[in-house]
Amino acid sequence: MSQLTSTLSQYWTAIQGTLFPWLQEELDPFTKKQQQLIEILELVRIEEFIPNYFGCEGRPQKARSAIARAFIAKMIYNIDTTTFLIERLKTDKNLRRICGWERVTQLPSEATFSRAFAEFAEAGLPKHTHDALIRKTLSDVVILHKSTDSTAIEAREKPQSKIEQKASKKKGRPKKGEKRPKREVTRIEQQSTMTLAEMLANLPIECDRGAKRDSKGNVMYWTGYKLHIDTVDGDIPVSTIVTSASVHDSQAAIPLAALSARKITNCYDLMDSAYDVPDIFKYSYALKHKPIIDQNPRGNKDLSKALEDESLARKTLGWNPAEQIRYNARSAAERVNARLKDEFGARKIRVRGHSKVACHLMFGVLVLAADQIMKLVT
Repeated sequence: MSQLTSTLSQYWTAIQGTLFPWLQEELDPFTKKQQQLIEILELVRIEEFIPNYFGCEGRPQKARSAIARAFIAKMIYNIDTTTFLIERLKTDKNLRRICGWERVTQLPSEATFSRAFAEFAEAGLPKHTHDALIRKTLSDVVILHKSTDSTAIEAREKPQSKIEQKASKKKGRPKKGEKRPKREVTRIEQQSTMTLAEMLANLPIECDRGAKRDSKGNVMYWTGYKLHIDTVDGDIPVSTIVTSASVHDSQAAIPLAALSARKITNCYDLMDSAYDVPDIFKYSYALKHKPIIDQNPRGNKDLSKALEDESLARKTLGWNPAEQIRYNARSAAERVNARLKDEFGARKIRVRGHSKVACHLMFGVLVLAADQIMKLVT
């Protein structure tokens, strides 16, 4: 952690000692929000990850860089729509110049913003920028806890109708001379022999209906998607996957772990009872991690009754006192989910289609990760 602080201190020194004095001469006195935007833009350097459009008429590189910075500003200011973003850029001189436009007349039209966003979604711009940020700041640090969780993402689009499956045969012993049908291999069991690309391609990504039980035991329903997140100490999201709303949390755990293992080194994998699956334990051990996963009663009435008493529950799970304390660090995942929805646009999905929804969410994840990383120094 000291190495991480030293690395981040260098960024902070450059921002405080060089960038801010120059900006104070060029701009009017800026607000705390504008200062936060400048810090995050300087840390993530999103313009370095924009595809080279030189030679393509109508798409100058400088304009695309300014639009990308504007979308980061949209998340920091938690602005609902691109229309409101453009109006804010017209009236806020400092914000407009920070993004890269000197005059109001230079601002692109809303249609240009939409085309640029579609290009960013197709290229996975915020995802690549986020991956580079995590590798740059956390790859050389040994992290203790990684918490895995998901959150519902409501979308304004029609859910895809599911194909009706044939009715399963009646359970029971087969008739004489009849062979018992082979058990279907589950998606989680298949993942143990798949590459990361195959695992991601195997996850459903269409908009559909989902259901999830909250902490109070109430079932909530929504139409849209589900965002699966790996969060590490410091409330920093390191990996994400966007799937259909109906995908169970456990089906994205192994692909998420594989994504995170390419960027960071951690010791403990913390998950709630939705991830209590033998294959997830095995994969965690294969990565040389220690899984601490809450136990799912699954019809065990004695265990279910014991889990109602939190003090008795930890004894029933067989956790030692250190593991009981470590499991409390999983609250980082809940805080990240809450901040994404309350502060960084995850409740304000105004685009349609998986790629655009994922792009919108990743801009929020990128800003949240950068904000939490800067807090380690400031």
